[in-house]
Parts: sequence; structure tokens; C-alpha cells
Amino acid sequence: MSGVIRVLVVGTADTKADELLFVQRCIAEAGALAVIMDVGVGPAKAPVHIRNSEVAAAAGVPLDTVATSGDENVAMATMAIGAVCIARSLAGEGRIDALLALGGSMGTDLALDVAAVLPLGMPKMIVSTIAFSHLIPPERLAPDLTMILWAGGLYGLNGICRSVLSQAAGAVCGSARGVVPSRSERPMIGITSFGKSCLRYMVELVPALEARGYEPAVFHATGIGGRAFEALAQQGRFAAVFDFAIQEVTNHHFGSVVSAGPERLTAAGRAGIPQLVAPGAMDLVDVAGWQDFPPRLRGREFHAHNRLLSSAKTNAVERCEVARDVAARLGRSRSPVAFLLPLHGFHEWDREGGPLRDDAALAACVRTFRETVKPPTQLFEVDAHINDSAFVQRALSVFDGWVRTGIVPSPGQCATQRRDVSAESIDA
Repeated sequence: MSGVIRVLVVGTADTKADELLFVQRCIAEAGALAVIMDVGVGPAKAPVHIRNSEVAAAAGVPLDTVATSGDENVAMATMAIGAVCIARSLAGEGRIDALLALGGSMGTDLALDVAAVLPLGMPKMIVSTIAFSHLIPPERLAPDLTMILWAGGLYGLNGICRSVLSQAAGAVCGSARGVVPSRSERPMIGITSFGKSCLRYMVELVPALEARGYEPAVFHATGIGGRAFEALAQQGRFAAVFDFAIQEVTNHHFGSVVSAGPERLTAAGRAGIPQLVAPGAMDLVDVAGWQDFPPRLRGREFHAHNRLLSSAKTNAVERCEVARDVAARLGRSRSPVAFLLPLHGFHEWDREGGPLRDDAALAACVRTFRETVKPPTQLFEVDAHINDSAFVQRALSVFDGWVRTGIVPSPGQCATQRRDVSAESIDA
């Protein structure tokens, strides 16, 4: 990256003026420029670049109205709306290269909204008194967000606080200077999966797509990975997706912490991206391996993956509930959807004779998909297990047909489009 790095620094200049000024000095010493946005509602006690009155105006409310609302939660939520609008505009105009936000629980709440609207790949650091806390739901986290605990940072500067703030400033400046833009010369294909002990199709699928001239990107569908996948799909970054690990839908249905949020399995459809979807591991619920199972899941057969993660088996009724939900989400898609249904199982542990095999529940789930997956979604039954080569070959045959008919752009078409855009930019 050439030129001076510009870091958007977000904080409350009425209560954390000393901290903001210290961070500004740290950023300057790192050879970068701090652009301070004041999201407090009181008079600023330090010079800022974006005044709180501008933030409130961006939310469509006069600052006086915000400041006199008498409800600090409503006031900060209003300022969050304005901060999001300004940050999105600055990023879209190429006027900032990174984000560094400071806050307690209130400031963190606002900062999470700001981070969520900035492009994937732009460094984002939040210094928070509640970093890594269970108070923060997974769906609020930007996929590439970095957080650091603001130890000793609740009220005023001290030695511990200076150490944390200087570390954060140095980290975000270094990230912004060293980041490689997330661009590709080949059309990108988004794929969801788990590790090879659970799902193995990517072992054969990735080289097959590379041989066709595409760039596969495989996302680990353990909550935040699904968030990243959905965020990139929403941005239109994929030429097509192979969304074959949709367990995060089940996890959210059960209230698991391993969630990608309520909008999982929807972004590609809204963005018009062709989707190949399969029910990989959707008959399991992930739970934290270091906690007791919640009451609803106690007594279930489960797979202890490691000390962090265990996966409990769902019953027939639950699988059918999730299957209907999946079919409904796909039915709202604006893009072509192919649902590939492997008739012999959805993950390695439910193979014939496997420890989590349940023939009756599998059959009920298959029947529900047959009944609920309706046109325009295409249903392709595959007489194989999801980890069999026959499943991958069937998926590739559908994909190849889409390329031939122009539903999925070929690598040559994408290259031509890039050249056309470049020529327009030069002419302009």
C-alpha cells in the first residue's frame, strides 16, 4: 500500500479525550494519520476531525436531541447509526485504510456496527473492556475483526492502559501497511466445509475447480467462518458457491453459540449468485466442548471433536424442522439454486455402521427435503454419501452445465469483463 495510512479512530471525546490523544500520538509515531471520529454526546475535550454533531446529523437527528434524550442506550444507538453512515462513506471513497475503536460496553456496541460495514480485508481493531466476552453475540462480529482487552482502561490513562493502546495502534498500522488486497485474477468460488475428519468433498472438489480456471476459497463453517462466507457473498465476490456445510443453520435453530446468525444461507440468493447447496452435517448441533450440554441435548449420542467442540445428534423431528427451514431459505433466492441430496448420509460419522448413524431419522429428513424443495430450486438426488467421489462428480456436472449455459461465468468471460472495466476507468 502506498501513501500515508489513514486510521479511522472512533471514541468518545467527552469521556476518553486523553486516551484518544495518546492513540493519535502512537499512530503518528508509526508513520500513519489518525482520523478521529467523536461519538460522544457531550462537549469534546480534545480536537477531533469528525465532530459528534456531524455524526448525529448523519443519523438524521440534531445532537441536542440526542444529548437530552435521557436514555444513554438510545443516544448511543443513534450515534451508531451516524457513525456507520460516515464510516461506510469514508471507506467507499477510499479515504480510510483501517479502523481502531475504543470503548467500554457502550462504545463496543457502537464499534461493532461500524466494523461490520467496512470491507472485508480492511484492518479493524476494537480495544474493548468486554473483548472476548459472552456478552457479544457471534453474529455481531465482523468476520475479520481483531479485538484486544482494554485492561485497566475503564477510567483514565495508566501504565497498563498505555501498553494496550500502543499495541493496538501499532498492530492496526502494521496491518494496514502490510495487507494484501483480497483480489483475484480468477473468478472465485465460495465453498463451505469442515475438516476432513467430517467432510471430505473439498479434497477432490478444489483441484477440479482450479483445473477449470477458478479460484476456490473454502470457509470453515464454525460460526464466524459462515459469517465471512455470507459477508463476501453479499458483496458479490463469488461467481458461484458450493454451500455444502450448512450446519450453522441447525446450530442457530438450537441456539448454539456456534452460529453464523439468523441470515445464514441467504446472502448468495439475495446477491444473485448461483448456488449449489447440500445438507452437510445439518443433522448435528455443535456445542462448546468445555461446557455441560444444554438440557435439550443431554443424553444424546455425540461426537467429541476436541476440547473446544462437541457435536450432538439430532432426532428425526428436529431434522425435518431444519430441512423445512433450509428449503424455505432457498426458495427465496433470486439466483439459480441446485440442492444436491446425498441419500446415504451427510457427514463421516453417519456412514453405514458409523457411530452416529440413524437410518430412520435420515430417511425422514430425505422425505422432507423431497416434499419441501420446490421449483425454481432444482433437487438432485445423489445415490451416494456426501463424502463419496460420486457426490463430487454429480456436483461438478451441475456446475459444468451452468457454465455451458452461462449461468456461471467462465474464466474467460470474467477476464473480458475485468478488461472492459479497466478500459472504462482509463477512458474516464
